Amino acid sequence: MDIIQAIIMGMVQGLTEFLPVSSSAHLVILPELLGAKSSLAFDTLLHVGTLVAVVGYFWKDILAMIKAFFSSLKDLFRGNFKDGVKNDPFKRLTWLVFVGTIPAGLMGVLLKNQFEILFNSLTAVGFFLLITGVILWSAEWIAQKNKGKKGKKIKEVSFTNSLIIGLFQGFAIAPGISRSGSTIAASLFLGLERKLAARYSFILSIPAILGAALIQIKDIVSFDSNIGVLICGFLSSAIFSYLAVKFMMGYIQKHSLVIFSYYCWIVGTLTLLIPLFWK
Repeated sequence: MDIIQAIIMGMVQGLTEFLPVSSSAHLVILPELLGAKSSLAFDTLLHVGTLVAVVGYFWKDILAMIKAFFSSLKDLFRGNFKDGVKNDPFKRLTWLVFVGTIPAGLMGVLLKNQFEILFNSLTAVGFFLLITGVILWSAEWIAQKNKGKKGKKIKEVSFTNSLIIGLFQGFAIAPGISRSGSTIAASLFLGLERKLAARYSFILSIPAILGAALIQIKDIVSFDSNIGVLICGFLSSAIFSYLAVKFMMGYIQKHSLVIFSYYCWIVGTLTLLIPLFWK
């Protein structure tokens, strides 16, 4: 892989991690089209770039959540933990993220080897992209049915809601199932405000991406590639991830996700056809 290919890979990873079209699918398809040799370790490094971007965008929220976490621990010893989580939005968000991370963590540990096999199958990627399209379309269909109703604010989001959203995030271990698309869609299914749906989805990605990076850290360090290639891929991913987050936080408030479902259906169909015509 050369520097130009690494920049393109980073750009695509950055954009597709937070646009609901599945970064994992694009990181399987793109090397085939570019003739670039990638690896799970390099893909993970690109994900670290997205991690830096999302932390950079939500740094104020994250600092508030860290303070809220330690404050909640004090509440636990004082016997008013429930009241704190109920009344403080950052304490609630902190524990919602914690609970929402559990399903993906368990699925990642227990099913990692099974799902890694799918990364070698363009047919599987194409199929799961079609599924992502259905998920996004269905979420907007339900949102339209509930149009006029006030969406749930953070204080109204239950821990059962967070587990369901986390379960959707866990399914995104499959290449072609969009993590951001699945979690935003699940949030819309459950009636969350549109902006909150995106905000919760993106913050929920932080422990998931961090966990994947820690698991692959040895492979990243030993990855056999030019240091310039690694740096350029990482920076490209971070920059375009930040732009994608900023775009989606504004877009989702007034616009439908259906356009992304059409994209997933088109790319998914073309991906299913690639093995037939691309040798």
